[in-house]
Amino acid sequence: MTAEIIDGKAIASELRARVAAEVARVKRDHGLLPGLAVVLVGHDPASEVYVRSKHKQTQEAGMASFEHKLAADVSQADLLALIAKLNADPAVHGILVQLPLPKSLHTETIINAIDPAKDVDGLHPNNAGRLAGGFAALSPCTPLGCIILTKSVHASLEGMNAIVIGRSNLVGRPLVQLLLNENTTVTIAHSRSRDLPELTRRADLVYAAVGKPEMVRGDWIKPGATVIDVGINRLPAAVGGKPKLVGDVAFQEALQVAGAITPVPGGVGQMTVACLLVNTLRAACAIAGLPKPGV
Repeated sequence: MTAEIIDGKAIASELRARVAAEVARVKRDHGLLPGLAVVLVGHDPASEVYVRSKHKQTQEAGMASFEHKLAADVSQADLLALIAKLNADPAVHGILVQLPLPKSLHTETIINAIDPAKDVDGLHPNNAGRLAGGFAALSPCTPLGCIILTKSVHASLEGMNAIVIGRSNLVGRPLVQLLLNENTTVTIAHSRSRDLPELTRRADLVYAAVGKPEMVRGDWIKPGATVIDVGINRLPAAVGGKPKLVGDVAFQEALQVAGAITPVPGGVGQMTVACLLVNTLRAACAIAGLPKPGV
């Protein structure tokens, strides 16, 4: 048996098309143009690639895109002043400060300064707390993408056993809350969990978000399980070759056991920016007092 490969690229493309149609509708019917502001501090190459992709896809969806590039040595006061300006700007409905920030800046203070209604990364304590309490909230984009990918395989996740390996605020913890909202039974595990292979073998749904290349082996997977690989790890190049991108799951091994699996690249990463567009549209409608959009 070979697993079905979940095509994140195709699913993200379809989602972006649905967002673009809804953006056109709210613009036509309500004169509302959703706007996303992205703040990039310094010159981290991976962050620069992400920001370029976000800018391009925001414009392609028919939204306004505002980019703010700041020097790596920007003072915390200047960055907070920019966030205050964006909070007050009626043309901006979503604010995203690209992480990681330089060590000279206090990340928690920066995130806490963003207006929760415009916090399209879903990291503000108000949004994290609402999500944990089961209330409506802007939730982080990557976990949202994980749920959409899983639902491309299973119409309902109710009653299924899920394991989330990793407990970061960006992925693991919010993903647990979203899975609970889907009525799954969730185990949250991490690098210090005892007998992780055995815990993983019980799960119908496996979410690997631990940041360790190919840590989850094929014999950890329950036959027929759905595997969502959130990891993206760059392995050093062989002599004369290119660096290789791999996930947190040993893909070729898991492919022989799982029922469905996301590839790396071409899986979860594709969904993150698409879900950022979803969050920006939802935030714009909520701020304008309009009904929730149809995405």
